[in-house]
Amino acid sequence: MSDDGLTNTVAARLRAVNQRSTANREAIVSVLGHASRPLTIPEILDAPHGRDLAQSSVYRNLVVLEDAGLVRRLVTDDEFARYELAEDLTEHHHHLVCLGCGRIEDIPADAHLELSLQAATEEIERTTGFRTQHHRIDLVGLCRRCA
Repeated sequence: MSDDGLTNTVAARLRAVNQRSTANREAIVSVLGHASRPLTIPEILDAPHGRDLAQSSVYRNLVVLEDAGLVRRLVTDDEFARYELAEDLTEHHHHLVCLGCGRIEDIPADAHLELSLQAATEEIERTTGFRTQHHRIDLVGLCRRCA
């Protein structure tokens, strides 16, 4: 999504939940939009566009951005939640989650995996009546550094 398209989407989704687009919210979205993986709040604050933000402001604004469907919060076994832009603003992907350090890496959605998953989902829907809206795959283990 282009920067202008993202800015317009952010403003529209915030209006839909009776919030407004602010410089701090735009800075957080920019930091997450330029990140190659989900970030912790300390990582957001250390990013070039996040250095002028107060930690309390980031906490408050992430809640608003999450409520507006702009940001997704990911929780692992370590002490920090991680945040990324909602998938409909980026591209479909999955995650590698390290049990050692808590780091989360994005991995592209493989076409073969997606086709297999679609077939399995259709079978599950047929036999259970469950209607899937979307899916997430997190591969949990140890990263190269922790292994």
